[in-house]
Amino acid sequence: MFFQHAVMQKLEHWAEDIRHRANISLRADLWGEHQLDFGHFDQPSVTLTVRHPDSLPLLLSPSLASLGQLYVEGKLDIDGPLHDAIRCAYALAGATLRDAGALLRAVKHFSHLKQEDKRAIQYHYDVSNDFYRLWLDDDMVYSCAYFEEGNENLDLAQRKKIDHILTKIRLRPGQTLLDIGCGWGALVLRAAGHYGARCVGITLSENQYRLARERVAAAGLQDRVEIRLQDYRDVDGHFDRITSVGMFEHVGRKHLTDYFKIVRNRLSAGGIALNHGITSTDPEGGETRHGGGDFIDKYVFPQGELPHLSQVVYSMQQAGLETFDIENLRRHYARTLTHWSDRYEAQSEDIAALVDEKTFRIWRVYLAGCAHAFDIDQVSIYQIVCSAAEASAQTLPWSRRYIYPAAG
Repeated sequence: MFFQHAVMQKLEHWAEDIRHRANISLRADLWGEHQLDFGHFDQPSVTLTVRHPDSLPLLLSPSLASLGQLYVEGKLDIDGPLHDAIRCAYALAGATLRDAGALLRAVKHFSHLKQEDKRAIQYHYDVSNDFYRLWLDDDMVYSCAYFEEGNENLDLAQRKKIDHILTKIRLRPGQTLLDIGCGWGALVLRAAGHYGARCVGITLSENQYRLARERVAAAGLQDRVEIRLQDYRDVDGHFDRITSVGMFEHVGRKHLTDYFKIVRNRLSAGGIALNHGITSTDPEGGETRHGGGDFIDKYVFPQGELPHLSQVVYSMQQAGLETFDIENLRRHYARTLTHWSDRYEAQSEDIAALVDEKTFRIWRVYLAGCAHAFDIDQVSIYQIVCSAAEASAQTLPWSRRYIYPAAG
């Protein structure tokens, strides 16, 4: 009891200090007996209800990881708009880190053995196809969309994203294309059905593999699209074009050069590759600040690692690839994730009926949290187009007009 009283005094002093400096529209209701206000307001925009005193150790130094853990474990409830709650959590964690004079920069490295990677992929992607179908677009594209005009709905923006990629790599009828991490098959279906390519899509997710094959069969494209349950390290042959969308986050920073060497070795002469992936904004290669990376690693993406853009380009060059086009899509991913989060909220009853409460909470806070992280430059995302190094300059385009045919 004395310990709890002492901790409460410390929390009250801490909340008062933050209230004077940060003025966060946030109230913490501690098991119905105590309230901590972190700002000056008549009514807070967000109230966090902490259910039991056993959560006090995690409250003493709140980070996104500790607050997220309390929420997904059912020890904390959120009352108020979810996006407001995420902003309050970032402000609270940021104020705590400033008080401690610290910045979280945990640089993690995993072994990324094939079986470990397969388990990690299946943990994330095999929740259930019906689960993803409830909040993704009609084509079930689980990666950053492309809002060319800024006012597209999610379905159109995802189709534009795929066309944007296929235009960037200058895909032509009859060419072969390898899609590393093909998801539920949207890109290879588009590449074969509308661009006349012959495609191979690979994934480690059992659910994605089965549904992608069904979608290929339903489209009548079995003669032009092959879906494989396969690790990228086991692919052989050569391809005119290679795409990797939202996959290299699972490769690991220490393995980036080896990964890009495989891409280089799988490219045919004159081939073009595109890597579309999330990056850290910490040039030292640390995870997202305020503890968000720890939460994601524990609950969402086991063994995920985010390199900085500089490391990506460096690793490509080490692997024998020349980078010739880089595009930042951070604003697009903030918008995409906001769409996903809003759709998740709108379908919450149906989603809750499909998964257990912990899984429901993990994904709810993950999607909204990531939308905010991209919005404030905690993480970023780039499309990088490359080809074999030391090729003739004559193989490179004069300008980027080919990416935007209507303006060319």
